[in-house]
Amino acid sequence: MKIPATVITGFLGAGKTTLIRHLLKNADGARLALIINEFGDLGIDREMIIGCGIEGCNEDHIVELANGCLCCKVADEFLPTIEYLLDRPERPDHIVIEASGLALPKPLVKAFNWPEVRSRITVDGVIAVIDAPAVAEGRFADDPDAVQRERAVDPAPGHDQPLAEVFEDQLLCADLVLLNKADLLDAAALDRVKGDLGARLKPAVKVVTSVQGALDPRVALGLGAAAEDVIDARPSHHDGEVDHDHDDFESFVVSFGAVADPNVLDERIAAIARDFDVLRVKGFVAVDGKAMRHVVQAVGPRIERYYDRVWAKDEPRRSQLVVIGETGLERAAIERRLKG
Repeated sequence: MKIPATVITGFLGAGKTTLIRHLLKNADGARLALIINEFGDLGIDREMIIGCGIEGCNEDHIVELANGCLCCKVADEFLPTIEYLLDRPERPDHIVIEASGLALPKPLVKAFNWPEVRSRITVDGVIAVIDAPAVAEGRFADDPDAVQRERAVDPAPGHDQPLAEVFEDQLLCADLVLLNKADLLDAAALDRVKGDLGARLKPAVKVVTSVQGALDPRVALGLGAAAEDVIDARPSHHDGEVDHDHDDFESFVVSFGAVADPNVLDERIAAIARDFDVLRVKGFVAVDGKAMRHVVQAVGPRIERYYDRVWAKDEPRRSQLVVIGETGLERAAIERRLKG
């Protein structure tokens, strides 16, 4: 019997890791194996899941492929990782794969047709997690109407709007769309976003809403899509391309000491998002006088912070933040701003 795998895709900060934490917490005894892919040099998402405090959520259950989208690592990392999970004495009941927010899901799903794994695993479904307030603000295109007109003439426009293309590719590959952070929109705005998304999706794809990634595992796990069998019928802006890379984006890590006031750091993060077009900041911060590690996640100027666990005795108490944006970020200036 094939083991089902669920691919969770979605733009930066949409709530993919939050959804996974919810699925882990409500697994009801099922053995879930996680493959976490991040764009950047610091394994933030993996650390956030390990530090979640959920019983049974430990390093043995989490495999991370950093630095590049999963599809780029198929030959030397992704397939061996899948085989490792399948060959364990206690095979997982379900594999959950969190793709990088900048990754194209179609090449990843196509990898499940490789002979080494096709007979042993199936893609139960692709879930696209969407940031409801970001989409409501039209963040993925300066002029959505103009983009739609261009697509009507040419279904594969150039890379002048890479964020919009990544977003569109994630939607077009989805079997289920999770409109997250729905509580941050009023009913009228939420209906508008759902209507806009519905017009882009395949007829059978449903849009469901969530708050803090709370989606019933009975809905998320068990779609039965066998997406690898029909993946060629799902269009992508990058069909026909041999390589899929992240030349449109870059990331770097800023390390510094403990901060006295996290609110001041909030102001710095909001300022660099405004002044340098930074898309995402995430990481861990040491706070003076606090025994616990402070998690920081920012999407543009919107910032979320919380304490997740006590610093380990042998763990250096330092702050480390991953900064992600389109290629051309002014690294030195951004570092100076963050460090104050």
